[in-house]
Formats: sequence, structure tokens, C-alpha cells
Amino acid sequence: MKKLWEYIKPYLLRMTGGFAIKFTGAIMDLLIPWMLSTIIDDVIPTGDMGRVLIWGGLMILCAGAVYAFNVIPNRMAAHVARDITEEVRRDLYSKTSSLSCAQVDRLTIPSLISRITSDTYNIHRMLNMIQRLGVRAPILLVGGLIVTMAMEPRLGVVLLLLMPLMGFTIWFISKKGIPMYTETQRRVDRLVQTVRENVVGIRVIKALSKEGYERERFDKINGDLAHQEAKAGITMAATNPLMNLFLNFGLVFVILLGAFLVNSGVTKIGRIIAFQSYFTIILTAVISLSRMFVILSKGAASAGRIAEVLDMPEDLQPELTAGEERDPKAADDEFIAFDHVTFSYLGQTPNLSDLSFTIKKGETLGIIGSTGSGKSTVVNLLMRLYDVTGGQVRIGGVDVKKIPPEKLHRMFGVVFQSDVLFADTIQENIAFGRPLERGQIEEAATEAQAKDFILERDGSYESMLTIRGSNLSGGQRQRLLIARALAGQPPILILDDSSSALDYKTDASLRQAIRENLSDTTSVIVAQRISSVMQADHILVLESGKEVGYGTHDQLMESCPVYQEIAGSQLGDGIQHHKNQQKGVTV
Repeated sequence: MKKLWEYIKPYLLRMTGGFAIKFTGAIMDLLIPWMLSTIIDDVIPTGDMGRVLIWGGLMILCAGAVYAFNVIPNRMAAHVARDITEEVRRDLYSKTSSLSCAQVDRLTIPSLISRITSDTYNIHRMLNMIQRLGVRAPILLVGGLIVTMAMEPRLGVVLLLLMPLMGFTIWFISKKGIPMYTETQRRVDRLVQTVRENVVGIRVIKALSKEGYERERFDKINGDLAHQEAKAGITMAATNPLMNLFLNFGLVFVILLGAFLVNSGVTKIGRIIAFQSYFTIILTAVISLSRMFVILSKGAASAGRIAEVLDMPEDLQPELTAGEERDPKAADDEFIAFDHVTFSYLGQTPNLSDLSFTIKKGETLGIIGSTGSGKSTVVNLLMRLYDVTGGQVRIGGVDVKKIPPEKLHRMFGVVFQSDVLFADTIQENIAFGRPLERGQIEEAATEAQAKDFILERDGSYESMLTIRGSNLSGGQRQRLLIARALAGQPPILILDDSSSALDYKTDASLRQAIRENLSDTTSVIVAQRISSVMQADHILVLESGKEVGYGTHDQLMESCPVYQEIAGSQLGDGIQHHKNQQKGVTV
């Protein structure tokens, strides 16, 4: 990925133009005290009013030029900073979208949000400040020193002696400040995480009357952030008063020494007045530089956090080898295959252990098991949201690692456990950016058993949803999500606990519609309810990441105690009825 410098390079010409204008304005600013000194010491004593007016007019012109040569480059700087930050933010968002689930887990979603928002804002401020003060302040500082040394070297020495002290102070405080701002951004991540959790779980918080508890939790994290911000702010804020202290002490020395020199007839009063003006210019320049170092400290910390994301390797790139990639539709007998698959999220205790099974094209696999048994992990590995620790996952006889991500993910229609609807129309939520015709959307809604409630809404398919579809019931949301998955006629359909909010009748109608209308689609159904998978061609029973049963419903009812236990808890008398059927007994 590009470094920050590479984002700046295309704008160097515009920045150079702005710097040149700033440079000219700074030189003009330095000329004004010199002109004032000349008028007081050389022009006024002659009594020539014409010369006074000419020099006064030149001062006014310089002042106007200083104003114009500051406003114009400042506007240019704002535009350049905006454009560069826009590119950084765009690439950061794109990179964030391409991160693997393991990388997102490592960085955390709240941290990624704050990097895209507050960290890019700090970069914007840094770029803007560098262009606004990066030329003007150093020119005023160095130029002021040169002019004062040329005008009156004895007074200029006072300023020259202060420079190392001020430079060391700025360096020392900046060295302390950058790590503090890095820690501040980490605490911003935690604050974003807390707010995000509260917003998502607001209904649960209200239902359980935990507003006070959550407020205390937020206050603690907010207090920690405020304390860290204050600590960093106080450290960096020490720069301004220290600079003022040093320069004001120097100004006292200059006035005392200047008074002595004027009284001795060694120098003129105009030079002392000009010297005070230059001292004020230098003081302003030093304060501007100290402000710039504060913003640079924040920007440097944020740039490091942004670079950490942009420099992350693509860890799920396809392992393409010449001649190895084949059409995934070629191997229908083992269309989906898990071959001795082992996986661990944290690289310690396996979440899946030595899992093997195959599914033919068009068949349905049901996956059932207790919470945390690894059901969703199977889906994650099949879609290559994570890479297996050991073994191999194949689709159409091809290792998923050898299939380009875009091609692989287009093969799936998927509904996850906690899927999202957007604040848009029902039609757009089903189409989801795909060029689907209205007929395809309506057909998918019909298959997902969503047509009736859609038509009952004002606006039908043009009806607007709120964020996360909060103006729908749980069952309505699930049916819309299923319609979205079906709309693209995917080769592989994954329903990860997507019917938990549906009543048994609607669930049965949905499964029948999928069997009748998507006979060529290979389905993987993850469910808690045994009724959702009992008609599947194969049922995989998981327990603590291990396969404890695999077969049809009837086979598992005879051979798998875990499956029998689940069936007993959900079907009740249906178990005895099944056993009697197996013995030929009529009830």
C-alpha cells in the first residue's frame, strides 16, 4: 500500500506554489519593521512629507500583500489537505473492507472505525498546518534572526542564545507527547467500542433497566479517555508558556540593552522599535511552531495507526498454480468437501478437529449441535473467511485457497446469524447492489415467504426500512435476508440459523420452496431446531468442534446419542412415534 508520502507526491506542484506564495508573504512581513525603522530614523528627520507618504504607502502595500499572500495559500492548503485526506480515507476504507476476519478480530471493529474517522481527521489537520505554517513560521523565525543580526548584532545575540534552549524544549516535549497521543487514540477505540455496544444493545439495556450500569461503564471509559487527553494536552500545552517565558525574558534584556545603547548614542530609537517588532514576529513564529508540533504529534500517532492497516498483508490471497484451477462445477460428486479439517481461532485449542464430509451438487447438508460446537465455523471456512489450520476445504474439487475471492464469494447466497438490513427500500435491500430485475426480486421474496407482508406495507417493495430493519419483526427481517440470499440464484446457499424467528409452518414452507425452486442449488443449513434439518440429505452433528454423527435423520436417530437427545428435547412424543414406526407398530 502507499505511504503517506506517496499520497502527497501528486500534489507537490500545488503545494510548491502555495509555499512560494507563503514565502513571498513572509518576506513582505519582515520588510515592514525595517521600513518603520527607516521612516523613524532617516525619513522623518528630513522633514520631507513627500518621502514620508511614499514610505508609508509602501508599508501599506506590503501589509496588503502580506494579507493576500496568506489568504490565497491558506485556501490552497485547505483544498490540498482535503483531497489527500479523501484519498487516504478512501484507501483505508477499501483496505478495511478487504481485511480477513482474523485481521479484523485482531484490530477490532471500533479501532478500525476510529482510524477511518478521528485518525484521518488528525492527518487532515497535520497536512493543513504544515502548509499554513510549515514555511511561514520558519521564514519569520530565521529571517527575523538574520535581519536583527544585520540591524543590531549586539541585540541579535540575545535572540541567538535563546534558540538552542527553545529548540531543546520543543524536541523534549514532542518526544513525550507522541506516545501519549498514541495511547489517547487507543482509548478512543475503547470509547467507540462501548458506544457501539450500547447503541446496538439499547433495547436489551432498557428492557433490563441497566441504563445506570451502562452509564457507569461509559463514565469510567470516558473518564479514562478524558484523563489521558488532559495528560497529553497538559504536556504539549507546556510549550507555549515556556516559549513566551523565554522570549519575554529575552525582550526585557533587549529593552534594557537597547535603552543603554540609545542613551550612549550607539544606536537609534527606530532600530529599537523595529527590534521589538521583530521580537514580536519571532515570538509569534515560535508559538506557531509549537502549535504545529502539537498537531504533528497527533498526526504522527494517527499516521502510524493508519499505516498499520494499509501495510497489512493480504493473508487470504488465492494460491493460484498454473494448470490447477478448474471449473468448480466439474466435480459434482464431491461438490463440497471437508478433508480432515482442523481450525483454531486463536491458534491454541482447536475449534474444529479432523472434520471430514462430502456433499454432491444439489444436495442439502444440515448442521446441528449445541451452542459453541463449531457450526458457524464450518460456514466461515467454506466461504474462506478464515483459513484452515490443517486439512483442506474444496468446492468442485478445487481447494478454496486456489479460487480468487471475488469468484469464490459470488458462488454463495448467505444469511448469517446476525445479518444486517440497511436504511433503504425493501427492493434495494433484496437487490443489494446487484443488477436484478423486479421479477427476480419478487420471485425471491415469494420463495422466502416474504411476499405477503411486503405487499401489506405502504409502498410495497418501495417501503423504506430503518437502520438494521428495526421497523420489522424478527421473522420479517429473517425472511427479507433469506430473499436477498435467494435473489442471485447462487450455486451454494448458506442459511446460518436464519429461521430461528420463523414459526414452524413458515419454516416448513420456506424449505419446501427451496427444494422445489432451487433443486440445483447446494444448501448448507445451520440450525438449532431439528425440524429445520431433518429433511436434509445429510446431517452433520457437532459437539465441541468434533463430528459425533453424520447421516440422514433416520440413521442418526438410530446411531447418534447426541442427535437423539436434541430430538428428544424438541420433538417429545415424536421420538416414540419414530421408534414405533421402525418396529412396524401403528399408533
